[in-house]
Amino acid sequence: MALTKTANVNVRIQENIKQQAEQILDTIGIPRATAIDMFYRQIILNNGIPFSLKIPKNLPIRENMDEKAFNSLMANGYAQAIQGDSYDIDDVFDELEKGL
Repeated sequence: MALTKTANVNVRIQENIKQQAEQILDTIGIPRATAIDMFYRQIILNNGIPFSLKIPKNLPIRENMDEKAFNSLMANGYAQAIQGDSYDIDDVFDELEKGL
């Protein structure tokens, strides 16, 4: 069995962005390294950044939201998940492996 070589990725990021993202990753049970690996694999599969880089008219920023607006945003995301507007993690990894 051949061993796969690994490489380190070192980045600087705003502390609050790191904390918020890692809290979400912890909640869904995905280690930071796995999330970064998934992002890189999506870049490869999409031959570019795997999402739109347009700036929305109203960029939701937690610090600028009152509790009602934040809860509404979270409820919308939860509703999308309940409706199945998401992907099963096993299916995501299977799809990633097919592309490599």
